Amino acid sequence: MSRPLRVLYEGALYHVIVRGNNKQNIFLDDKDRRGFLDWLEDAVKLHNLVVHAYCLMDNHFHLLIETPDANLSTAMRDLNGNYTQWFHARHGGVGHLFQGRYKAFIIEKEAYLLAVARYIVLNAVRAGFVDHPRKWKWCSYNATAGTATAPSWLNVDWLLGNFDDDRSRTREKSVSTFCDGWNRRS
Repeated sequence: MSRPLRVLYEGALYHVIVRGNNKQNIFLDDKDRRGFLDWLEDAVKLHNLVVHAYCLMDNHFHLLIETPDANLSTAMRDLNGNYTQWFHARHGGVGHLFQGRYKAFIIEKEAYLLAVARYIVLNAVRAGFVDHPRKWKWCSYNATAGTATAPSWLNVDWLLGNFDDDRSRTREKSVSTFCDGWNRRS
């Protein structure tokens, strides 16, 4: 039985999840995470992607990604393939790094956007790595909250625009939306 086709269309918004093969770590240290973000930047430029949120864990990563050109499959092939080759060259590994196909859930912009963005940046909190997402430097929370400079490939404006037109009120609302009242089960 063949696997189902991906739903790809211009302007689609996806929550992408990629896990390590056999639940193994895909990031062994901060240099791996920086290297992955460099490969992500390359994929954004090459494939005209828009990244709205991200979180890098030890054995998986999450992306909130928009595809103006309906090209998620080729973009993920390049991102995962390039990172795998780089990772194996650095650590002396061979074979599969990632577990099967990446998961990509289509997000309705208005209905689920903020819930998915919140879920992504709270991933390290739920895993018990930190007690607040501002303490996990491998997610987009600080860039969205305005406490760190956003990388050139991360689009925080569109996500913030869903809170308020005024930039200062937007930052305040985004911080409270992402963090106030959360718990490890939310």
